[in-house]
Amino acid sequence: MKTLTVRWKRLVNEQGRTCERCGLTGETIQSAVNKLKKALVELGIEVTVKTEALDFPMFSREPLESNRIWIGEKPLEEWIGATVGQSPCCGACADSECRTLSIGNNTYEEIPENLVIQAGLRAAAELFSG
Repeated sequence: MKTLTVRWKRLVNEQGRTCERCGLTGETIQSAVNKLKKALVELGIEVTVKTEALDFPMFSREPLESNRIWIGEKPLEEWIGATVGQSPCCGACADSECRTLSIGNNTYEEIPENLVIQAGLRAAAELFSG
């Protein structure tokens, strides 16, 4: 069986918390992965999730690494043709500028489930044909 890994990085503070946008994205990823698992098992593709925590010093050096999603070997934005931006955040991020994704006229702070599924299906198609 082939494996498709969804990897997600986010800031986690000393209390084990993250900001609201990362928290919501985490819930979305879990839901999307569950749907991808059901859809891809018949094709012999196992979908797994790997979650990585960034501490504040790492986040301070590279804030756009927080809330970043990789599908297989590529970042989500490459699979779906999105551009990366940033906007003010709060909570665990200490009012830093955090990652956003834009597609067309839409900008997302929390990554929607349909974008994760779309990227996952594209990655699976590449994996399946490879």
